[in-house]
Amino acid sequence: MTTSALVGYARTSTTDQKAGLEAQLRDLHATGCTKIFQEELSSVSSKRPQLEAALDYIREGDTLIVTKIDRLARSVADLVGLTEQLRMKGVHLRFLANPEMNTESANGKLMLTVLGAIAEFERDLMLERQREGIAKAKAEGKYKGRKPTARAKSTEVVKLKAEGKTADAIAEALEISRASVFRILREHREI
Repeated sequence: MTTSALVGYARTSTTDQKAGLEAQLRDLHATGCTKIFQEELSSVSSKRPQLEAALDYIREGDTLIVTKIDRLARSVADLVGLTEQLRMKGVHLRFLANPEMNTESANGKLMLTVLGAIAEFERDLMLERQREGIAKAKAEGKYKGRKPTARAKSTEVVKLKAEGKTADAIAEALEISRASVFRILREHREI
């Protein structure tokens, strides 16, 4: 007879949020998670390899534990899809920040859907404020966008190509993308 396991999942958006990841890991360990999957990437990333690994790992009767709803899902649709996937496997879902939110009861399922909608709404508001702030800064001449790193290396790209280096070798040597190498070389030919 197999026993059910508590499996944790932790995620932060960037490596700059190391303290946030450490806090999640601490809380998941304190809850008794025997296996924890963790990753540092944006919630809007289409691929979340560690979440996929966690979903492959869990078995019927297990409980997936996440500290907060926004660490797991990027939208209500995403949350609904994940909870359905877990339901099909016979796996429960629990959030430490909201213990009443779980997939073990009808009330918990309702709370999960409502809070998922609120989390998506808050994220949309934040992105809207960010876009407005960037537009205002651009209008005031304070925001120029990020500095073009590849174009700053145009001379070096052309020089390395003249030396017979391949696009892959140039990209690796200058730490720019292969597409940037081709774009710079194409622009150089057009001049």
